[in-house]
Amino acid sequence: MKKFLVIAGGLICLFLNTQAQKKNIDKVVAVLGNNIILLSDLNQQYAQYLNSGNPADEKVKCYILQQMLAQKLLKQQAEIDSITVDESQVDNEVEKRMRMQIQRAGGEERLEQFLNRSVLQYKDEIRPDIKEQLISDNMQQHITKDVSITPLEVKKYFDSYKKDSLPDIPTEFEVGEIVLHPKLTKAEKQKFYDKIDALRLRVKSGEDFAFLAKSYSEDPGSAPDGGDLGFFDRTRMVKEFTAWAFKLKAGEVSPVFETEHGFHILQVIERRGEQVQARHILIRPQVTPASLDRVKLQADSIYNNLVDKKITFSTAASLYSDNKESQYNGGMILYADNVTARTTFIPADKLDPKVFLVVDTMKVGEISKPVLFTGQDGKEGYKLLYLKSKIPPHKGNLEQDYAKFKERAQQAKIDRTLSEWFQKRRENTYIRIGEDYDQCDELKIWAQTSKK
Repeated sequence: MKKFLVIAGGLICLFLNTQAQKKNIDKVVAVLGNNIILLSDLNQQYAQYLNSGNPADEKVKCYILQQMLAQKLLKQQAEIDSITVDESQVDNEVEKRMRMQIQRAGGEERLEQFLNRSVLQYKDEIRPDIKEQLISDNMQQHITKDVSITPLEVKKYFDSYKKDSLPDIPTEFEVGEIVLHPKLTKAEKQKFYDKIDALRLRVKSGEDFAFLAKSYSEDPGSAPDGGDLGFFDRTRMVKEFTAWAFKLKAGEVSPVFETEHGFHILQVIERRGEQVQARHILIRPQVTPASLDRVKLQADSIYNNLVDKKITFSTAASLYSDNKESQYNGGMILYADNVTARTTFIPADKLDPKVFLVVDTMKVGEISKPVLFTGQDGKEGYKLLYLKSKIPPHKGNLEQDYAKFKERAQQAKIDRTLSEWFQKRRENTYIRIGEDYDQCDELKIWAQTSKK
């Protein structure tokens, strides 16, 4: 039985060659070139918006539809320019979003109740859209890859502000840290090794790896998915993990091995060239009182050497700190909310509250005594904190805030470049907005373009 899909009168009609009747199965809300946007597609995006904890608001659909049109236009050009995305990247993004959706819904079962379909069905439904989003992102980066900013343009951008409209810059800190994690002896690690080795033997005897990972793995990101990490290449994981993942064949299970995160066993699920999909079980060795005492002595010794100026903070960070992100940056903490700028100036309200409590009472140039802390993984350790600078709140100016205005100026230039690109492409593309949405303010520029 052949099926023919055609667009007619804003509705998708399904014609069966054995029947003369037609059956309306969905409604077209917009057309862009050879691409259509269905009401079901729009509703699916809106359901994701709701499941992210946002309040119900039908007007949001206007904004969502605008984003979908922009995505279709980028995808259309990407096909012309041969801009693509790796399938393993799509797989990883699908898994990442599903984990977030499950977490927000309060579990897989509750998400399925909300969606009125299985998680597996939902994955299949959202995968084409996620692939399209990633291709559109790549196309957008391609459009703006040559956008740069000169000092003269930064000055011109700054001068465009009226004096009374210059942004207020809050108190900012530059803070360095030396992070020290307790190191366990071989004897202290043994019981954790024995625990995961027992799990390895259970897998070897025929028990389900995914079930054991859900039950025992101490990796909160992958345990709910049976330890599944999705597809990854040789650059994403620590070297010990990568070595076993790319050494084993599909279905094989590794021996117990250790990384900076703890003890692992992994099983390869599938290999696609230089991409591998694997699942793992992680057991994290727990800090002992004796190991904590040892690292406290080390912290005290480093502190004394710093105070006596026997070593600089930067050198001590590179030699002793266990934080790889700041270790080779002189120990300086980067502003996590703005990784692209790689700035060490952090607003007071964005600084770790526990760090703020310590540095707020310090003088510039001072180093704190060892501070006990608990990391995100629940492990205790010690930190030495260094207050390099503290800038009081002030009106933005080029002398102190050049990097901030440079970033804003560059973003404004990127936005203009994209706006001009979209305007030019809209003028040369057939666009029709359905009558249910052609009055949306967000869509008027798209609707006007289509009427030219």
